[in-house]
Amino acid sequence: MKRILLSVFTLLFSVAVMAQEEKDSIPPNGWETEGNFQLLFNQSAFNKEWTGGGTSSIAGNLTVDYQFNYRNDEFTWDNRILANYGLTKVKGDEFARKTSDRIEFNSIAGKQIDSKNFYYSWFLNFRTQIDKGYKFSKDAVTGEVVRTETTHFLSPGYLQTGPGIMYKPNDNFILNFAPATARFIFVDSDFTTRPGYVDGDYFGLDQGKSMRFELGAALSAYLSYDVVENVNMEHTLSLYSNYLDNPQNVDIDYLLNVNMGINDYLSANLIFQAIYDDNAVGAFQIREVFGLGLNFGF
Repeated sequence: MKRILLSVFTLLFSVAVMAQEEKDSIPPNGWETEGNFQLLFNQSAFNKEWTGGGTSSIAGNLTVDYQFNYRNDEFTWDNRILANYGLTKVKGDEFARKTSDRIEFNSIAGKQIDSKNFYYSWFLNFRTQIDKGYKFSKDAVTGEVVRTETTHFLSPGYLQTGPGIMYKPNDNFILNFAPATARFIFVDSDFTTRPGYVDGDYFGLDQGKSMRFELGAALSAYLSYDVVENVNMEHTLSLYSNYLDNPQNVDIDYLLNVNMGINDYLSANLIFQAIYDDNAVGAFQIREVFGLGLNFGF
């Protein structure tokens, strides 16, 4: 765990150094909005004579990214909505399976301090999923695939909010530290009232409960830059330590998003995400999505 945290903070330091090299830019007062809609496809097919092995499949991934930001001299208010949903269907498999499912809202307001790049801040983060999640197994008698519902919309749902200090030299780099962050975890009590349920098994909630409250420290970083022309790399890192229960077990959520523009309507996209959350599972959750698709800005 210590090695993991060291790696994370090393990454954070590297992000800060790179951001210092960016030129300061102050956007005009008022509202600025920007949105992007992306649909990625991935498909493979094999005929019956193909000897190399393989299974035909088709997959799709939908991403919506919308930002609406406000500035009035020393006051800034940045808002962003992210939604990502993907499915894959393998030939011969009865059920389509999710490859990604996330909806997130981030909002941070800041009032500039005497120092040019530092702000008093207040942030809010909410995230959940769009569709039901399942655990797949085989029936011991029939051998058929059985799916058991484990999650759905707002189960779990995470809400974090609190005051802090923000460092923001420009819109491409934001670092925020909130030492008194309240976090609420919401679940459907149907999952915590099942026979044989053990306290803490479902996202850290006790038997029969539908909400868990935590108080801790949150650190978040955002960095965006162009690697080469038409290739943009975006990093988002969130750390959280719960003062009330095992504060040494820091929750980690790292997201890498690489956009490679081909033209105004075609692009390739790589998404890599790593999550560590003791309340969910005591190991890293990893997902990676890559595809070629349609891109539409609004």
